[in-house]
Amino acid sequence: MKQIQRDGLLFELIDELTNYGSWCGETHIQKATYFLEAMMGIPLGFPYVMYKHGPFSFDLSDELASMRADALLEWEIKPEPYGNALKTTNVSARLKVKVPRTLAKYRPAIAFVARKFGTRGVKDLEKIATALYVIKETRDQGCEVRARRITELKPHITYDEAKEAVCFVDEMFREAEPVIREIGGGET
Repeated sequence: MKQIQRDGLLFELIDELTNYGSWCGETHIQKATYFLEAMMGIPLGFPYVMYKHGPFSFDLSDELASMRADALLEWEIKPEPYGNALKTTNVSARLKVKVPRTLAKYRPAIAFVARKFGTRGVKDLEKIATALYVIKETRDQGCEVRARRITELKPHITYDEAKEAVCFVDEMFREAEPVIREIGGGET
C-alpha cells in the first residue's frame, strides 16, 4: 500500500472514531488500527508488539508524530478525565480526496471498527486488543485457554474480564465476516 493511501485510511479512521464518540487519543488509534490489520486484513504495514497496554506499534506512533509535525493532525485539548485527542486538519482532508478508491474499498471496515471502539475507554480497549492478540496466537484453543493466556500477559486483568474480552472479539469476528468478504480482507 502506498503512503498516501495509508495516510488517507488513518485520517478516515480518526474521523470515524470521532463520529462514533471516541475522544480519539493515541491509544484509541493504536488499538483500532491493530484491529483493521489483524482482524479486517487491511495491509497498513504497522508491526505490533505486546507492550504496556496491549498491542502497540512504535512505527504507528512515529507516523502519528510525523503527521502532527506536518500539520496533517493536530492536538485537541480535552477536559479531565480525558487526555489530548488527535483530530484531522484541512490539509489531511485534502489528501483524503486523492485516494477515493482506497477509501471506498476500506470504509466499511473502518466504520465497523470505529463503531465498536468509539465509546470504549482505554482500559476496555487494552483488554479487547490483548484478546485479539491472544486469539491470533492461540488459533485453535478454547475460550478458557485464551482467557488464562491474557491473564498471564496482563496480570491486572481478571480471568472473568479476560473471558469477556475473548467473547467480545469472537463475536466481533462473526459480525465482521460480511465486511471482511466485501473488502477482500481477512486475518493477517
